[in-house]
Amino acid sequence: MGGTQVHALAERVVGGGAVSEGEARLLIGTEDIGELMREADWITRELHGPRVDVEELANIKKNACSEDCSFCAQSALYDTGVGEHALAPTSEIVESARRARDDGASSYCLVAAWREPPPRDFERVCEAISEIARTVGIDVDCSLGFLTPGQARRLKGLGVAKYNHNLETARSKFPEICTTHTYDDRMDTLRVAREAGLGICTGGIIGMGETREQRLEMALDVASVCPDEVTINILTPMRGTPLELQSPLPEGEAERTFALYRFLCPRATVRVSGGRERSLRGGEAVLRGGANAIITSGYLTSPGRRAAEDAEMIRRIGLEA
Repeated sequence: MGGTQVHALAERVVGGGAVSEGEARLLIGTEDIGELMREADWITRELHGPRVDVEELANIKKNACSEDCSFCAQSALYDTGVGEHALAPTSEIVESARRARDDGASSYCLVAAWREPPPRDFERVCEAISEIARTVGIDVDCSLGFLTPGQARRLKGLGVAKYNHNLETARSKFPEICTTHTYDDRMDTLRVAREAGLGICTGGIIGMGETREQRLEMALDVASVCPDEVTINILTPMRGTPLELQSPLPEGEAERTFALYRFLCPRATVRVSGGRERSLRGGEAVLRGGANAIITSGYLTSPGRRAAEDAEMIRRIGLEA
């Protein structure tokens, strides 16, 4: 696909049009990655301006998850050396939210390693959300696994902005990655959250041995749910997991992928998440190639860059935190 065609597609999506599956296949396969990224950046600036959305995560319940997701160091099925803790006290969660706000984060996402929230723990999470709203004043997102409709409505009533539930990979790849639940279980959770009025954040992990065609497959499914936010991780192989020896993505594949998401989800926040420090030099290139958001100050089981370092990086590439 030539530069003129790529620009024509960029103008179309900025004007409210869509990219077809065939056009998306041409985009992700283009030889000129630089042109693809420049046009993705143009779309981003036209629709979102120069601001980079910065979020911090809180791993409020760590390890001992019942599911067998083969990338995850928190599965109870793998010996990964990741320390375990039960649901954190409300005071600790609230204090972490305060630090995130003071770091300059615009949102704070509560993440728990379980299949779905047990009723008693869900009540404690709701208590923490209420206390953050009362005393801190930062947007709260959640990633708590599978939800009932009643739980989703409760989160909406507490002012939760977005619910994260990743598809993780392509439907055709999913049975190789997880056997304890299905791809449709994940799609159903997104539906439950959307029907409750929650914003939707979804995406997955690239670099788990999937093909480029499967990265396209996942991107088309993500786009089909019209997410408010797309979050893409690059696999960091974790010791003790089935993917600990996984080879890294070929050079340029992550950049292609982020640019494609901008064409498919032009009005969504596109967040470069775990693995950016290891694979993308902190994410500078993709923040000028389709992404407009990051997670700072670490991930669920791995460290990240300090908030001040990320703020400086954002300024250095001519954007705003």
